[in-house]
Amino acid sequence: MQKITPFLWFNENAEEAVNYYVSTFKNSKIKNTTRYGKDGAEVSGQKEGSVMTISFEIEGQEFNALNGGLVFSFTPAISFVVSCETQEEVDHLWEKLSADPQSEQCGWLKDKFGVSWQIIPTALQKLMSDPDPVKARRVMKAMLTMKKIDIQTLKNAYEGQ
Repeated sequence: MQKITPFLWFNENAEEAVNYYVSTFKNSKIKNTTRYGKDGAEVSGQKEGSVMTISFEIEGQEFNALNGGLVFSFTPAISFVVSCETQEEVDHLWEKLSADPQSEQCGWLKDKFGVSWQIIPTALQKLMSDPDPVKARRVMKAMLTMKKIDIQTLKNAYEGQ
């Protein structure tokens, strides 16, 4: 068991969200589901028998989701960074997760549940950490113009093209 586990508060669509995430990411699974009993449903305003919590795993990272009601909402101040090895992986995750084009910037997106994700190719960190500050600056400048990160455009900027 990992020491720290993200806990996501949904109004009443935790099960839909978890099923969506598990279908989007490879190596993902639902681990456990609990349901509201009569007392919990009365206190929370949820339906008796509906999903209360779901524990799930994405690429080895454990998460918990809760149907907690209309008390809290997600904010971009917290996001999940997904390191991608290829442009194909970036494209796939971007296509599956992006639901709010107005919120997209520099690899950051918001999904249909309001959760923020950063879909970041591993090449970005490598190119931006080059000891040559001119090359690193060109990569940063190119990245700042993007919504979805394009690896070839970053490489072109790195090479001064």
